[in-house]
Amino acid sequence: MSAPVHFLHIRKTGGMALKAGLSPVAAERGLLLHEHGTTLAQVPAGERVVFVVRDPVARFVSGFNSRLRMGRPLFDRPWNAAEAEAFAAFKTPDALAQALDARAPAALAAMSGIRHVNQPLSDWLVSEAYLRERQDDIVWVGRTETLAADLEEIKRRLDLPPSLRLPEDEVSSHRTPHGMQTQLSATGRAALERWYEADLRMLGFLESVRETLRK
Repeated sequence: MSAPVHFLHIRKTGGMALKAGLSPVAAERGLLLHEHGTTLAQVPAGERVVFVVRDPVARFVSGFNSRLRMGRPLFDRPWNAAEAEAFAAFKTPDALAQALDARAPAALAAMSGIRHVNQPLSDWLVSEAYLRERQDDIVWVGRTETLAADLEEIKRRLDLPPSLRLPEDEVSSHRTPHGMQTQLSATGRAALERWYEADLRMLGFLESVRETLRK
């Protein structure tokens, strides 16, 4: 049997949709569709890995709104105490982002307390230096913004059936429901870009990995 291929599920990057698309052939093709807790460091060196990343500001908005609605309708995961306090103070992503610009104590606590929002890329990918060490193990780096095209690339690279597709309904793909606030002010966006500066640097490196893999 060939070595397994690991799919790392970085939160709020479209992993639910991609796993749903790959699941029909996962067992027979040795695809290990991991839950959120598995990191690159836990994948044995020399074994292949696929993951999806996303602009960290967009990931913040998606994560905030997911926890605001407690994961519904796909899940029903109540707030912890820190989240209850955060959502009592901040009703929209931009409200939190603008308070973060002012370094308000409640905003700093919310950024640390809200699940999804409080996990940087390094929680899964360790560091740029570690990614360089493991670069030969990376089959493909997907982007949430181009997920359908990335599934096609993964299918091509792993010789998977052409019939595999992403789910089309919003619930199973865990998309943000229509009507939730997703727009950010210029002030809020700038504050988030400062907050996620390390993620943006790592994302820049991963874009270069994508370019190398395309060659």
